[in-house]
Amino acid sequence: MRVIVAGGGTGGHVIPALAIAQELRSRYDALVVFIGTSRGIETRLVPAAGFELHLIEVGGLNRVDFATRLKTLLDLPRAVTASARLVREFRPDVMVGVGGYASGPAMLAAAMMNVPTVAFEPNVVPGFANRLVAPMVRAAAVHFKETCHYFHNCQVTGVPVRREFFNVPKRAKGAPPTLLVFGGSQGAHAINQAVVDALPRLMAAVPEIHIIHQTGEKDYPDTQAAYLVAMASAEVAPFIDDMPGAFARADLVLCRSGASTVAEIAAAGKPAIFAPLPTAADDHQSHNAAALAAGGAARLLPQAELTPERLVTEIASLLCDRGGLHKMSEAARGFAHPDAAAKIASLAARVAGISSRAAL
Repeated sequence: MRVIVAGGGTGGHVIPALAIAQELRSRYDALVVFIGTSRGIETRLVPAAGFELHLIEVGGLNRVDFATRLKTLLDLPRAVTASARLVREFRPDVMVGVGGYASGPAMLAAAMMNVPTVAFEPNVVPGFANRLVAPMVRAAAVHFKETCHYFHNCQVTGVPVRREFFNVPKRAKGAPPTLLVFGGSQGAHAINQAVVDALPRLMAAVPEIHIIHQTGEKDYPDTQAAYLVAMASAEVAPFIDDMPGAFARADLVLCRSGASTVAEIAAAGKPAIFAPLPTAADDHQSHNAAALAAGGAARLLPQAELTPERLVTEIASLLCDRGGLHKMSEAARGFAHPDAAAKIASLAARVAGISSRAAL
């Protein structure tokens, strides 16, 4: 079985794509190559995972300035041509598009060459590339059932998440109420600042609170200093290497609501306060957060409302209600998909015409 995985840009695209590729390789002995761009994180992660990466030149069309949009439109025919050349040389049985800059041109080339295609969409509202190719794909793998509105032959598979998140143990009785704060690997300045500003009132409202805070490199010195001045019980770091371990020690999580983060929250069954990134493309983080909030698994706190007063109210009301936290935890697990990578790989194999008996 020969597979091209197209797309990338951010970890939210590339990390699930690698999980899918590894599943295809292990279950179907698939030969998998990637198509990406030089500007994405795939240039580092894909070769490190042992996969071949081919680069095309293309930028964004959605939520970019006129000059960038014009350059992308000029680059697009060359990107489609380059993708078609690779399709012709590699002769894939199926192409899996994971969204991002490279996904659109590559999936367009595959569709024009009658190569079966599968779109992977982890957000409630598909990104621009997946909306573009939606009418052409043979099947789609999604995280939220609402997303099937955009695709035919759609299957709710979930988002591949590291197994450690599913194995997070329950919190020990008598452990201090613990809040985990993070905003992605680069941090989230708005969240960092709101927590720092709320510290004195938060410590008064929840006297035993312990905070684990990933700040990102840029905000780390000032945030660490603020915790020291407040004499708060806290662990502050620019980056947390063992995030499943941090989840295991937390009763509540305050974070953004990108697709991978939402999937990790669900896998770990952690109650969350989501503060979506307001500038995210198509406001997809707000839609993701709203889906879990509607299901009773989280609370949605728009960044415009991220004041110290509101933050203290939300955190204190949850940490002081153990029964409510338990109900949110159970609701979060309802959004989890432990076998996401296997389901997506199986869907790709079916679209490629490979029977399940061909799996190793």
